[in-house]
Formats: sequence, structure tokens, C-alpha cells
Amino acid sequence: MSAPFLIDIATNAEGWPEGLTERAEIAIREALKQSGAKVTGVTELSVLLTDDAEQRDLNREWRDIDKSTNVLSFPQIEPFGPVSGLLGDISLARETVVREADEMGISFADHFTHLVVHGFLHLLGHDHIEDDEAERMESLETRILASLGIADPYADD
Repeated sequence: MSAPFLIDIATNAEGWPEGLTERAEIAIREALKQSGAKVTGVTELSVLLTDDAEQRDLNREWRDIDKSTNVLSFPQIEPFGPVSGLLGDISLARETVVREADEMGISFADHFTHLVVHGFLHLLGHDHIEDDEAERMESLETRILASLGIADPYADD
């Protein structure tokens, strides 16, 4: 039997649609499975559904960037290390997610799912600073999203 993998989802802002908790949990568990990461003990992560104002505060405090952003990840393990204990936190800003989905002409739910997967992969150690890292991370995201029935967010139209 595998170790428990606990996901705590908190909503700090109004306007988030119903049903996102289950969607986020499914996306995270699929991302964990496809990432190849090994869970070595009881693991917990938190997801915060917030608004642009709080996200801006978090971004300013932790990254010295004074604006909101779609998703922030705060890993608590070494990159690509054993998955155990407190894995980290993911924070999403509703207004930014809504705006981006509208601009891209995709559903809010699909964009939300993509950002949850993206944020989760950052917790595991994936990044997109260098081109080769970005290609690996985007390829993994695309594969995970396809298994969830979501189109490639990086495909050219």
C-alpha cells in the first residue's frame, strides 16, 4: 500500500466556481503518477484559491515582483527529491486565471487544471528557465493534460 498523499484546498476569495477541489485533486494525482516521482512517506500539499490582491502580495513578498500572477509554487522539498512530508504550496489568482482563459479562448476549467499541473510540477523541481528545461516541463504537462482530456496548451493554433 502506498503512503497517504494529502491535498488541502482552501478558498480565500469569492467567485471561484464549484467543483474545483475535485478537479485539482485529480490533476495533482495524475501529475504525480506521470512525473515518476516516488512518494516515500505521508505527503501533504496545500492549494490556495485566492484573488489578484492576495496573489500580488505573495508575489511581492516572496519574489519581489509587485503584480499578480496566475500561479505561484512554494516547494518544501529538494528539487526531484523524495516526495515526503510537506511538499509545498500552490496559490492561484482567480481574476488572472479568468482573464487568461478568456484571452486564449479556452475554458476556465481547462486553464485552471493546466495551472494546477504546472504549479505542482514546480513543487517537484521542474522549471522552465532554460530552453531544455522548458521543453521537458511542457512535454510532461502536455502528456498529463492529454490524459485528462485537455488539449495541448502550448500548441500553435
